[in-house]
Amino acid sequence: MSREFSVRAPGPRAWLLPGIALGAAAAGILIALLHGDHQAAWAVPVLLLCVGLIAFTLRRRRISLENGVLTIAAGVHTHRVAVLEIDANRSRIIDLREQTQYKPMLKTFGSGMAGYQSGHFRLRNRDKAFTLLTDRTRVLMLQEKSGRKLLLSLEQPQALLDELRRVAPRRSSR
Repeated sequence: MSREFSVRAPGPRAWLLPGIALGAAAAGILIALLHGDHQAAWAVPVLLLCVGLIAFTLRRRRISLENGVLTIAAGVHTHRVAVLEIDANRSRIIDLREQTQYKPMLKTFGSGMAGYQSGHFRLRNRDKAFTLLTDRTRVLMLQEKSGRKLLLSLEQPQALLDELRRVAPRRSSR
């Protein structure tokens, strides 16, 4: 049985900086073309590719639980972890504004914009984490047995935590 968990949508701040940068690039290309620099035309497909990649990154957000595997799709990143590898008893809902030791600090392979972070990061306490963050006030922090953390912004974080706590003991007793 597969179950989907709704991820919080990024706020308008996530689109602001990329929008400004892409608008400035489009304006620069247009000015160059209007001044007769036709070699600037090569930049148009590159700009369109960048727009598409940013839109894809911000829109691909999915968390599902199927056949004992938690799958997190975040932009160009996908992370899968068996439920048996998650320590549900040490997992909890946190506020990153108060528990700053869990804030992502160093991007090792991820995407980051204002109001949006996804992928692999090092946290301020130097732990490894896979993140899908669109809101920092109610973050589900899942603890993998390997030590890695999962930081997730869900519409209903308690629903996933309850499901993991319900499924984990039943699966481990087989």
